[in-house]
Amino acid sequence: MSDATNPATEAFLAHRNLLFTVAYEMLGSAADAEDVLQETWLRWVEVDLEQVRDQRAYLVRITTRQALNRLRTMRRRREAYVGPWLPEPILTTPDVAENVELAESLSIALMLVLETLSPTERAVFVLREVFDVSYDEIAAAVDKSPAAVRQIAHRARAHVEARRPREVVSASQTRAALESFQRALENGDMQGLLDVLAPDVVLLSDGGGIKQAARRPVIGAEKVVRFIVGGTGRTEATLATSPTVVNANPALVLRLDGQVDGVMAVRVEGGRIIGLYYVRNPEKLSRVESETPLTLR
Repeated sequence: MSDATNPATEAFLAHRNLLFTVAYEMLGSAADAEDVLQETWLRWVEVDLEQVRDQRAYLVRITTRQALNRLRTMRRRREAYVGPWLPEPILTTPDVAENVELAESLSIALMLVLETLSPTERAVFVLREVFDVSYDEIAAAVDKSPAAVRQIAHRARAHVEARRPREVVSASQTRAALESFQRALENGDMQGLLDVLAPDVVLLSDGGGIKQAARRPVIGAEKVVRFIVGGTGRTEATLATSPTVVNANPALVLRLDGQVDGVMAVRVEGGRIIGLYYVRNPEKLSRVESETPLTLR
């Protein structure tokens, strides 16, 4: 029987976008999520499908276990990471941005909050709060009892609620602030940048030790403006910015002489930018020019 008609292949492909979304939400890395899907596939083809009552649930269980293993390895790897670590931005399809819950869970700001959870807490939170997986199914995925999973979910939810953005901001509000930021940046308008940035704005930049970036958070509007203008002004290459949607939220792509140099995502409160997330690590920029399909189902 060819792969095209193989029931295992058909089931895996039918749920592939969901499995990638689960892995990416847990890991914050598209490259690692792809590796997890490969590991999931290798285990899936060994399964006796006649013994599987719910293929979707079983595949999610395998993916979760592999993502947990990968997450623990990544935690050790990130301890040696140069400067702040930011999630890998991905260009998302329009339908993802229309799903409010998924868009929030994919935002760089919330994914950074998820980074503060333990691996098991993150898995439980993502499966329960984002994908609405039952406690019994989560228990099977993380090798805990349903009662323990409920406690973990409660603890993780409280942790995230205490740290998630305080204000619910629409995509149009974020886009408006980003447009003002973009105009000021392109025009070299220092005052325009100061006007759109909150006084206590925080900028995190991720160069991965490959591209120039701040080793620590840059705090305060004036310091952030100096960093941004200095960073984009130290080269004779032509800077161009273009609006885009990464992780289901408005963002900017920065290009130098036509080549992608970085992605800027933002967090907005009160009409002003309070968080700037600047990804310059070239190893994290492979998915900002072609859309990655994500789904909750």
